[in-house]
Amino acid sequence: MANNLKQLLDIWYPQRDSQLWVLATVYKTQGPSYRKSGAMMLFNDLGQQYGLLSGGCLEADIQRQAAKVMRSQQPLTVCYDGSDEDDISFQLGIGCGGTVYILLQPVQAAQNYLNLGEIRDHLANHGQGQYWQLVDENSCVQSHWHTSGYSDQPRLVQRDNQCWLVTNIKPQPHILVLGGGVDARPLVSMAKGLGWAVTLWDSRPANARREYFMAADTILDCPIEDMIDQPGFQQWDAAVVMCHNLQMDALAIKALQTSQVAYLALLGPLARQQQVLELAQLDATDLRIPIAGPAGLDLGAELPEGIALSILAECHGVLQHANGESLSGALTGFADNRRFL
Repeated sequence: MANNLKQLLDIWYPQRDSQLWVLATVYKTQGPSYRKSGAMMLFNDLGQQYGLLSGGCLEADIQRQAAKVMRSQQPLTVCYDGSDEDDISFQLGIGCGGTVYILLQPVQAAQNYLNLGEIRDHLANHGQGQYWQLVDENSCVQSHWHTSGYSDQPRLVQRDNQCWLVTNIKPQPHILVLGGGVDARPLVSMAKGLGWAVTLWDSRPANARREYFMAADTILDCPIEDMIDQPGFQQWDAAVVMCHNLQMDALAIKALQTSQVAYLALLGPLARQQQVLELAQLDATDLRIPIAGPAGLDLGAELPEGIALSILAECHGVLQHANGESLSGALTGFADNRRFL
């Protein structure tokens, strides 16, 4: 399933002229909702849909509305009110109880494909910017793409008596995995399943073999000292060091201190981390980029799949500026009850 915007655009682009397409965008929500403003989805005239705007409850009806747009080639706005007993979303039992407003726009060559091709190119080059969409079903389709200006939250803006949805577009996270052993396989696969770009590095001939890492976008085998010369060095958002070799881990940690990664994890216990830092001639108190080590959240994981889950969960939280705590607040209670099991 492709839900990341870059993935959606990669599917759409080769078929942009062979099918009729509609871009559906959430432009406003009230109360609880599965997706928030700025979420996008693509539909075509073959009945195919890419992305999600709800938990799968509304997509069939949105497809029906998208078919209207394909026939008329005019934009359309629709509203789903989960609190209204007469609304289709209530009848479908979507459960969230909030209200979702969606803009549907035909993707036409005459309108420069709503600038989606340009956005795709910028995302491919790790660029970001602002996407402006006119929220008005009674006017010509309009959109703009600006590479300058950026803020965190999508918002509605009034300009010249028109309402615009301004969505901040940024590339999917790019994670670097250093070490191509057996335990790196689930981590690479899971990261790719999240829609992330994945680069794998290991200079040892027996490791990081393509047949075991089909999901990796790029596999590097250069000397670790040459890592800083790689084109993507300053574009990686996160790095996980898991070479299972003290000297290699030390060289990797030292090289990555000059990178821009927001999350740097090192596999292994604290005692091993200290050995790695000593070999790298680094002091934990002077690190420019702190090390998450032992890597990951405490999920009680022992096997590679669980460890990969715990590392990616921690990494996801850091990149999204989230605290990684239980949303329900019940985790403490579960932990306390384990002694009775």
